Amino acid sequence: MAALAALFAGLAVAVTGTAGQVRACLTAPADVHWAFLVCLGVLSALHYVLAAVTLRAVAGGGLPFGTTLGVQFTAAAANRLTPGGLGAAAVNTRYLVCRGIPAARAVTSVAVMQAAGAVADLLLLLVIVALSGGGALRVLASRAGAAAGALPVVPALVLSAVLALAAVTYGRRALRSRAFAHAVAGCAGLLRRPRDLVLTLLASASTTLVMALAMAVSALAVPGTGVTPADLWVLVTAYLVGAAAGAALPSPGGVGGTEAALVAALTALGVAAGPALQAVLLFRAVTYWAPVPVGLVTARALRGHEENAGMRKK
Repeated sequence: MAALAALFAGLAVAVTGTAGQVRACLTAPADVHWAFLVCLGVLSALHYVLAAVTLRAVAGGGLPFGTTLGVQFTAAAANRLTPGGLGAAAVNTRYLVCRGIPAARAVTSVAVMQAAGAVADLLLLLVIVALSGGGALRVLASRAGAAAGALPVVPALVLSAVLALAAVTYGRRALRSRAFAHAVAGCAGLLRRPRDLVLTLLASASTTLVMALAMAVSALAVPGTGVTPADLWVLVTAYLVGAAAGAALPSPGGVGGTEAALVAALTALGVAAGPALQAVLLFRAVTYWAPVPVGLVTARALRGHEENAGMRKK
């Protein structure tokens, strides 16, 4: 309840920000040291490298790393237009088929990649909570609870009920879907390949950890947030919770919902609304939007692979 209330508070901040906060967001990059931007760029690139490692692991190896890396940028660009990671799933599936992998196995591999991501994120959260002695989660929960106390009870309960109903409905449909069946079958096969299983979980968890670190760097980069390197575990935990909440909203690529959820997570930590919004916009600009042009370029290479695959079949 507290985390949900914090999300609602973040939504209000993101939607009803004052003109002064908007102007501050637009001028914030001028106050950011270039070293932070370099660090964000490196972490963003590393995210795609790890995504390529994950896809190669679930597919059983044999994929060229350079091409697979480029495809991850294309998949990310496709995700900007589709909700729920459908764009990335379609791009990765077509790529595997073009590499000679049977369609059924390609669909299964991509489903396993997504399922492994959810499991790896949960394990990552448990590891972070353990390393921080539970302190990070306690701090986030206590501050979120304080933020929730300032919200009207009845609207929060109504929205909670609506979101819970939507989650149950979506969950039941997901469990009955063919994608879920493919994921179960693929996971069973991955369990028989311990090396690929470990590599998949490690690489998948690392992609999320890299993004969490990038969010922490963004918060450190923006003057006025008041966070320090000592808050690293709390910031990482806040990102995991906020990103999960944002991804649950059915918007293309989580646009809007993710930003609001991350702002909510930062404000729950006591960061002022203006600097929190600045940090989130900086994070999304570098890690989310900046790679899109690269994805559009690599899309041409993917089309070339498709044409070559078609010629070989003839």
